[in-house]
Amino acid sequence: MEESSNYNDMNIGRKTTEYTEPESFYKDAQVMLESVLHELMLRIELLRRYIVLEGGRDPVEHCKGRIKSADSMKEKLSKKGLPVTTESALTKVYDAVGIRIVCQFVDDVYQMVDILKRQEDIEIINEKDYIANPKDNGYRSYHLIVSIPVHLPDCTRKLFAEIQLRTIAMDCWAALEHELRYKKTVENPELLAEELKRCSDEMASTDLTMQTIRRMLK
Repeated sequence: MEESSNYNDMNIGRKTTEYTEPESFYKDAQVMLESVLHELMLRIELLRRYIVLEGGRDPVEHCKGRIKSADSMKEKLSKKGLPVTTESALTKVYDAVGIRIVCQFVDDVYQMVDILKRQEDIEIINEKDYIANPKDNGYRSYHLIVSIPVHLPDCTRKLFAEIQLRTIAMDCWAALEHELRYKKTVENPELLAEELKRCSDEMASTDLTMQTIRRMLK
C-alpha cells in the first residue's frame, strides 16, 4: 500500500473498511484477502476497546482498510517488472491488503505499533519508521508489513498486509501531496515540492508541540 493509495470509505462504527466487488484478477484469493482485511480491522477495534475498558484513552482517531484494486495491482506489478499474476500479487508485493491507522498524537502511533508487535499471531515482516526518518519529500508515517494466517479447510496459508500508522497532521499532508502529485498540469513543480517539504516540517513541529502539551496536561 503506497502512501498515496486512495481510500473510498464505507462507515462501520468508528472504523472504515472498503470491500470491493469480486475481482477476477484475484480469483479465489479474493475471499482470503477479505478475510485478512476483516480480521485486522476487527483486531484493531478490539484492542482499542480493551484500552478504553482498562481506563486508557483510545489512541486511534480513525482506521481505514482496503483491498488494492486489480488495476492498481497490475500497474504496480508491471512497474516492478514482476509477472502480472495473482500469485505475484499475493507473494511478491505486500499491500494487496492495506490498513491505515490515524492517531491524534505521535505517542499514540508508537503505542499502537508496540501493541501490534505483541500480537502473537501477527508476524512482523518489515517495518519502516518514516516519522523518525522522514522521506526526502517530507512524507512521515510508520509502516508495518505483517503476515497473518488464513485458515482454510485443508491448510493454513499466510498472507501479507501493510499497516500505515500516522497522526492526523501527517495524514492531511499525505492526502494533499497525493492530490497535487497526480495533477497532470502543475506549474513550477520544484517550487511546489519545496512548499510541501516546508509544510511537512511545520506540521511535524506542530505534532511535537501538541505532544508536549498533552504530556504537560497528564
